[in-house]
Amino acid sequence: MSTESNQKKVNAKTGRPKVSSRGGVRVNAGRPKGSVAKVTISSLLDSIELQGGQSYTDLLTQDFLAARRGNDSGLTAKYHNLILNKVMATMNSIEVSNPQDEVDAKSAAFTAALAKITEIAATTK
Repeated sequence: MSTESNQKKVNAKTGRPKVSSRGGVRVNAGRPKGSVAKVTISSLLDSIELQGGQSYTDLLTQDFLAARRGNDSGLTAKYHNLILNKVMATMNSIEVSNPQDEVDAKSAAFTAALAKITEIAATTK
């Protein structure tokens, strides 16, 4: 190694050593070893229930009703959006039920189409 690479580079304008703008490594920086990474939703909701003595759903309902009684249309609209987004997120599945004869007819049609495709592929070779 050359001695130049071991020395700090000097700023031509100031004559002082160049310093990284990113800060670099700092002693005792970052999360301590063994600490919990994040607050979970379930632990947060459990804590709210323990501190308040009511479930989060009950508190949300009470706050929504208080906003309605107070004629706060902006806050009521926010509660509507919050509640509807939650309801829609849990109701996003579609159940499709087909009678067995429909399933059999679709299976036969698929089999016939597949046979035609393989026939076409065989004749083009």
